[in-house]
Amino acid sequence: MRKYGVWALAALWLVVIFAFSSQPADSSNELSGEVTRTVAAAVDKVAGHQKLRADGGLNHLVRKNAHFFNYMLLGVLVMFAFGYWKAAGPVKRAGWALLGCALYASTDEVHQLFVDGRGAQVKDVFIDSSGACLGIALFVCLELLIRRRRRQRLN
Repeated sequence: MRKYGVWALAALWLVVIFAFSSQPADSSNELSGEVTRTVAAAVDKVAGHQKLRADGGLNHLVRKNAHFFNYMLLGVLVMFAFGYWKAAGPVKRAGWALLGCALYASTDEVHQLFVDGRGAQVKDVFIDSSGACLGIALFVCLELLIRRRRRQRLN
């Protein structure tokens, strides 16, 4: 049952990404604008009199980081799901997970061609794939560390 729950979480995250990508440009910009204003206010509070502007470059940075972190989480969830695939080691599972995430990122950009005011950008596929790669790498490192600790306890 746990096996299917992990796959369900990964599938749910795919739906979340699809939903974000289905937003027309105006709605998407409004949402990221709210996040950007919150980030700017938090930085101003912590850093003092910096007075970051919530438009332009900061909004672009927030949007690209959203891509990166959405796919980083997807990479982790897919690796969790692939964890039940015992026939393959962590490196092979990581390769398949990265391939799957990169393919989904590509189809996500194609999907955005059909959304009002949106478009496809190859650099977004690279940003998404980089996020997935980091999530997968962190998962593999943690998995190998846990295996090593277990072996040390047994010896």
